[in-house]
Amino acid sequence: MKIYNHIFEKIISLENLFSAWDEFKKDKQHKPDVICFEQRLEENIFALHRDLQYKQYKHGAYTSFYIHDPKQRHIHKAAIRDRVLHHAVFVQLNPLFEPTFINNSFSCQVGKGTHKGVRELEAALRKVSHNYINHCFVLKCDVQKFFASVNHVVLSDIISMRVKDRDAMWLINEIINSFSSGLPIGNLTSQLFANVYMNELDQFVKHKLKVTHYFRYTDDFVIVSNDRAYLQHLLPLIRQFLNYTLYLALHPNKVSICKLPQGVDFLGYVLLPHHRIVKTKTKHRIFHKLHSRVQEYKQDKINRETLEQSLQSYLGVLSHANAYRLINELKNKFWFWLNE
Repeated sequence: MKIYNHIFEKIISLENLFSAWDEFKKDKQHKPDVICFEQRLEENIFALHRDLQYKQYKHGAYTSFYIHDPKQRHIHKAAIRDRVLHHAVFVQLNPLFEPTFINNSFSCQVGKGTHKGVRELEAALRKVSHNYINHCFVLKCDVQKFFASVNHVVLSDIISMRVKDRDAMWLINEIINSFSSGLPIGNLTSQLFANVYMNELDQFVKHKLKVTHYFRYTDDFVIVSNDRAYLQHLLPLIRQFLNYTLYLALHPNKVSICKLPQGVDFLGYVLLPHHRIVKTKTKHRIFHKLHSRVQEYKQDKINRETLEQSLQSYLGVLSHANAYRLINELKNKFWFWLNE
């Protein structure tokens, strides 16, 4: 295992902090707290640098709010200076850990994402079923309250196996322990820490259990096989590893083994032999969000270009499925909402 030293000085360098600011402020230039920070940008960045250099940095408190996407999520938002630091940490740590992730881990990585995850799973379904001729089964699992359940000590221990810089670990632990338990949904670092944490499961499944067709996105993972009994055999082994190594539990209502013709629900789509459809919840979320964007446009909260970009984004999601009628329905709804 490759280990890394002298990371702290790279994280806290003024060049890295200013670069982190430039990355952070994208698409946020008009927000009041961002404008306020930028008015005294050099003073704020230099002060952050000094606090880090002399180990006087303390992560600030979070503000919290709820979003519905489509289920209710509790989001925690850090102060601007902390979020800038999150970017500075991410840009230095991510290249150390991302190469260790398996190919079929798809969340929050350049060149990965939901669409690639769905395509790769679809290819495996075709292969295992011999182009949809033979039996094919899918074990689908979801970790219960994943972000809230991440164990700080375990996470720190995993990171410290690769990061041998004591000062860097002091800072990483300051970020990890800034939240009472688990990881806050909203931190950029939480995305990386989630992948680092769940990479332990990935390595166990791929190298200990030697599973061929395994696919994961954050806390949602599936395994494909032509043998239902094999999947039933794997389930308690995976459950035990999660429980005793990562202190996580599978969601009792979100573990299933299904046949391919029943449809495989993964990342907003349902995969079936020879075609792919949009999940009902995904459809409802798209229509609800686009309607909200139209209302924002009518209230002059966003401009026409932003509204059109939202429409094209949602049409793009639908274009990855057999959804000709749904695409037309969304376009018709859009023009109806716009002109009502």
